[in-house]
Amino acid sequence: MLKEICFKQLRTMNTQKKVGIIQFPGSNCERETAFALKQLDIDVHYIRWNQEKHIKNMHALVLPGGFSFQDRIRSGAIASKLPLSSHIITAAKKGVPILGICNGCQILAEMGLIPDLDNNSSLSCAFSNNRKNQQNSGFTCDWTYVCIKQSDKNIFTQNLPEEIAIPIQINHQEGRFVTDISQESLESACSIMYYCDAKVSICSDFPTNPNGSRYNIAGIGNKAGNVFAMMPHPERAISSYQIPSWIEAPKDPLWTHFFSALTRNATYA
Repeated sequence: MLKEICFKQLRTMNTQKKVGIIQFPGSNCERETAFALKQLDIDVHYIRWNQEKHIKNMHALVLPGGFSFQDRIRSGAIASKLPLSSHIITAAKKGVPILGICNGCQILAEMGLIPDLDNNSSLSCAFSNNRKNQQNSGFTCDWTYVCIKQSDKNIFTQNLPEEIAIPIQINHQEGRFVTDISQESLESACSIMYYCDAKVSICSDFPTNPNGSRYNIAGIGNKAGNVFAMMPHPERAISSYQIPSWIEAPKDPLWTHFFSALTRNATYA
């Protein structure tokens, strides 16, 4: 009943804002992402990698998971150099809500849109091979927990509670967040999603930190607060029936609040 009430409330907030899901060659999570958004009555439109002209008609954008251009060179690198990318960067500078999930997260990093502390879209972080005990650990598909810090610094996280462990699935090989920026500098400017355990303890040891990410970072926003990039898949945990029975989960479907930001305070690209 709580889930139904939550969905109903969020649907009334959404006034058919147009949300574009970008399809790159190798994207493979666009349909399940669209399914999650449609649960909130969000008007979803697919935009192919060579149809950049359609971006200007969207109120918000989502870059879904997958393996764009087979992750050649490094994940997200080729996709970030397409003509479409300049339109995404322009939209970000206008304040358009933009979400990157998994491969989409890697692409936004390669575009310089996260954390973008100096507002010039320079490359300041990247995602590398998963590591466990200082060794490459390969592809990982599993359930983990994340928690939010500085939730009020980003449109996507502002309605998520802090100090709560939220279950979510990971599905990646190059998900290790790396940067030379200090944790203090990031926390002072951005909303951050950390890998944690069920008790909200942030520990760098495996499996709490499933890929060796620096500072345990699973996702991070930009300084302006309208872009968020995350390696885990919120579209795979939007409903309680998606979450395994052995996972401790809040009764409230928290990721619905996260996705609802796509139609909150939105502007045209």
